[in-house]
Amino acid sequence: MSDPLLQIEGLQAGYGDVQVLWDVTIRVMPGEITCIVGSNGAGKTTLLRTVSGLIQPRAGSIRLQGQELAGETADAVLGAGIAHVPEGRRLFKGMSVRDNLLLGAYLRRDRQEVEQDLEFVLDTFPILKERAHQDATTMSGGEQQMCAIGRGIMSRPKLLMIDELSLGLAPRLVDTLGEALQAVNRTGLTILLVEQDVITALELASTGFVIETGRVTMTGSADALADDPRIKEAYMGL
Repeated sequence: MSDPLLQIEGLQAGYGDVQVLWDVTIRVMPGEITCIVGSNGAGKTTLLRTVSGLIQPRAGSIRLQGQELAGETADAVLGAGIAHVPEGRRLFKGMSVRDNLLLGAYLRRDRQEVEQDLEFVLDTFPILKERAHQDATTMSGGEQQMCAIGRGIMSRPKLLMIDELSLGLAPRLVDTLGEALQAVNRTGLTILLVEQDVITALELASTGFVIETGRVTMTGSADALADDPRIKEAYMGL
């Protein structure tokens, strides 16, 4: 069995006097789509923000291919190979779709390969090619999400973390994004998906973790979690 690409052990983090994460342990295997699901306020976004260096952990370990990243800056984490697509997309107003995408590659110096990756992103999300010179923030929510994901891909990461893929989007757009992510994953890119829509997350992922009040309470294959009566009752209304 291969080693985890990302290994989080005993992670604790929070804001000021408020602790949000309590001894979180998660493993993300290379080449897979792994999902973290849970209700709003469970600590999912805090977990991604801690992994990506936006929040400093209080305890625990974050290792990418064995390299310790706990306590590193966001730039260092990105440079190590973790790209974070944040909740709310956070595109830059007044900048074109193309320029927003290229911002994802700001640490890279391999300009020719950057152009190749840009073509890959535009082929993966054809609507972005049509809107390449449009202000990215004037697009629809689904198109902005495509741009945010494309910007993450442009850093050529080892791990792409996506916070709330489906937030505020129509089911048809979520299906389109899900198909695109599976195509990107088939190129070998490992994806960690944080999602409040449990059904969508478990359909896309091969492995899942459930977080409740800052603690991992369940883990297993996505199929097993989807069939678990506790998941069906708590998150699917079944």
